[in-house]
Amino acid sequence: MRYSALDLAPVPEGSDAATAIANSVALAQKAERWGYHRYWLAEHHNMPGIASAATSVLIGHIANATQTMRVGAGGIMLPNHAPLTIAEQFGTLATIHPNRIDLGLGRAPGGDMAVARALRRGLEADRFPDDVVELINYLGDARPDAPVAAHPGQGTHVPIWILGSSLYGAQLAAHLGLPYAFASHFAPDALDEALQIYRDRFQPSAQLEQPYFMLAANVFAADTDAEGAYLRTSMQQAFARLRTGQPSKLPAPVDDIEAAIGPDMTRAVNQALRVSAVGSKASVRSALTALKDRYAPDEMILTGQIHDAEARQKSFGIAAEVLTDMSAVEVA
Repeated sequence: MRYSALDLAPVPEGSDAATAIANSVALAQKAERWGYHRYWLAEHHNMPGIASAATSVLIGHIANATQTMRVGAGGIMLPNHAPLTIAEQFGTLATIHPNRIDLGLGRAPGGDMAVARALRRGLEADRFPDDVVELINYLGDARPDAPVAAHPGQGTHVPIWILGSSLYGAQLAAHLGLPYAFASHFAPDALDEALQIYRDRFQPSAQLEQPYFMLAANVFAADTDAEGAYLRTSMQQAFARLRTGQPSKLPAPVDDIEAAIGPDMTRAVNQALRVSAVGSKASVRSALTALKDRYAPDEMILTGQIHDAEARQKSFGIAAEVLTDMSAVEVA
């Protein structure tokens, strides 16, 4: 089973975007040495705690700083963009970094209605399936009858993924024969049903012969269970602020999360973030093994909003050790 990393380039309280981006470069370089298969960045807007809004630009920056690891979007929110624009951006990335670029596509706006207006998004009917097909065609082989072609882009065959947290994405990924990544790290409620639909209804395509499923999980790994739980409180606070319409830079961890956000919000946040591995190496191994046994993913993608950059690196390092050990046991 492959394992990968999802990074939002978190901007901690007391820091800035430049430092956050530098931290992401440093983490990506270490992730490559630790055996992470791909390193994805996500499109979010109007969020002071996330520095990956210009996702394709940051993907190029990370790809330039690494050698062999795949780098891509997890994801691009396609309704924000014309498919041709994304084809040209990712075609350019794939031309500079052959066979290393991934393109995960989401249907959400990556922000609120104010963001949608600022991005000049209209309120027209959902065109996401048609836009995905249009994008696939732009990145595919040349079509002499096509009135518009992506240059660069045409012929690059950048692998396209469907991202989702509902049954809609599972159905579309299955229908188009594309790999499917489920956002179980923050919206796991429909995971079981979506995965069943994807596997049952998958139709082979030019890109993929069999279903390929990626499971997303939060990881907060440290020397002890208590330290892992402490690191997790940053993401719990950030999620609580987002839910109440007050996005902020990534908060510093706290000793008592219930005192910080209240017991009701703590329960709600923990429910949303329940696909997580928290604590010591042994605890993280137990949690990830349970997820692997239950869902049999082809790949796991790990994320974790951790305030301290060194602690974040250490968490991803411990997780890599765990997943490497799990793979070794499986092979044996």
